[in-house]
Amino acid sequence: MSRDIDVLVLGGAGVDTIVHVPELPLPYADSYMIQPGIETRAGQTGDFVALGLHSLGLRTHHLDLLGDDPEGDLVRALHRDRGIPLTEVHQSSGTKRAVNLVGPDGRRLSLYDISRGREEDRLPERTVRDLAASSRHAHVSITHPCAFALPILREAGVTISTDLHDWDGENPYQEAFAYTADIVFVSTTRLPDHERTMRKIMENGRAEIVVATAGAEGAYVLYDGEVTHVPAVPPLTPVVDSNGAGDSFAAGFLYGRLAGEPVGRCALYGAVAGAYACTVPATRADAISRAQLLDQVPEPEAPAAAR
Repeated sequence: MSRDIDVLVLGGAGVDTIVHVPELPLPYADSYMIQPGIETRAGQTGDFVALGLHSLGLRTHHLDLLGDDPEGDLVRALHRDRGIPLTEVHQSSGTKRAVNLVGPDGRRLSLYDISRGREEDRLPERTVRDLAASSRHAHVSITHPCAFALPILREAGVTISTDLHDWDGENPYQEAFAYTADIVFVSTTRLPDHERTMRKIMENGRAEIVVATAGAEGAYVLYDGEVTHVPAVPPLTPVVDSNGAGDSFAAGFLYGRLAGEPVGRCALYGAVAGAYACTVPATRADAISRAQLLDQVPEPEAPAAAR
């Protein structure tokens, strides 16, 4: 069977409105005068993962629901301008949107508009099956319609990854994603004991690798029974915004995994890609290129006998 798609990205298409604020948390006030202003651009978690994978040279295809609205037009334009194939399913309630409050230190607080979704929303089974049949791997966003695509992907025989984002380790909503995927990414933000949660994911599901990202503290990788700490990589230019850093980490890690690299090197790729994302202003959608990534990750030394 021909596999002409390296990674099928499901879900996570939408737009963010960026609002720069003087501090986070933002104290109550009647009004604030802000700079550099308010700007709306395409790019939510699935868009950023797709962009990151595409920039690293992987054949990437994005599938999600989009509305016939200005926000949907922005998402379509992003994919068209970057050359990322997009299969869209009509969303009558509109394209997903969010407001990101961004502080001077690059931290963000996201407000998601959940009115842009319905209980009955689904990705068409035939479309998912056809695209999965042509894919090596699927990365699944934790949006409602994607939960129903998980069994279809499993039947298709593709490997699956997902990002649980700021899961608390207890909310049952994320469990279907956590226990179905082969590679699971999760943030440590709301985890009182990240190692316990990582092992819980592996014990209750089919994950081969669990990665817990911890921002400036780096990341933790559970593989082959061992938890390894991966230090953060200092970015080459100043940090301006953390938006999309986790998505970029996932893209870098998956690039290494699909290339057959050792898990430790995959995590290093992820750390470099995530650091690059922190140097990109929130008002732009950008990702590290393969050349930039490989330039920052030296080739491993050959064994002495091979020299």
